[in-house]
Amino acid sequence: MEQIVSSGIIDSYFEKLKSNLSVDVAIVGGGPSGIVAAYFLAKAGKKVALFDRKLAPGGGMWGGAMMFNDIVVQEEAMPIIKELGVSYKEGANGTYIMDSVHTTSALIYQATKAGATIFNCYSVEDVVFHNDAVAGVVVNWAPVIREGMHVDPLTIMAKAVLEGTGHDCEIARVVARKNDIQLNTPTGGVIGERSLNVELGEQTTVENTKEIYPGLFVSGMAANGVSGSFRMGPIFGGMLMSGKKAAELICEKLGKIGRASCRERV
Repeated sequence: MEQIVSSGIIDSYFEKLKSNLSVDVAIVGGGPSGIVAAYFLAKAGKKVALFDRKLAPGGGMWGGAMMFNDIVVQEEAMPIIKELGVSYKEGANGTYIMDSVHTTSALIYQATKAGATIFNCYSVEDVVFHNDAVAGVVVNWAPVIREGMHVDPLTIMAKAVLEGTGHDCEIARVVARKNDIQLNTPTGGVIGERSLNVELGEQTTVENTKEIYPGLFVSGMAANGVSGSFRMGPIFGGMLMSGKKAAELICEKLGKIGRASCRERV
């Protein structure tokens, strides 16, 4: 029986990994914007693999605020919350309150149910760069990177890469530094996030969700970080809307699926 258990896990895992060596979209970072993007992309028929260095994807949503495990979402993002089947209660001034553990779990469940594959405990340390465009990601086990071990990585080829790494904008920084290129930002580089402003942070998170270099898109706090806008704290509507917008932009770039565009499908 012991060998059956081990063999079943190994065979299944390697089949999953091999089937995702080439995907439509590779998502770096499993925060709320990345998971929502994965959901809408998978729903639209795209082959999606999401890579997160943590054991439990979900980014900063799990802990709510100061480990008070509730979050706030504003009215504009509630269609996404309702589509994902998240329970909520009304707050003040057009806001809604929901349990952060329940919400994060729902996002992960719905994304994987739609067909996205999540690889946890993976670090993306670089990108594949072909013909002056981002063409994939370079991955390694997160503990390898954390321990500073000199172990070569593997590659995942992708038609588009979405960075959702949060405040640090890790992939955009690597791409700009290693390839001497200009990003689609006000300065041509990664500007870095500003201090907290809830209203402007939520607004600009969606506005800054875009393709910043051929093949490389940004969402969530990474979108604000590269363009020099504000953080917003434990309100997550902008993150959700950013993920949906990223999915729409990527679908538009990759073309139509059958008769319906990705925007229509999502």
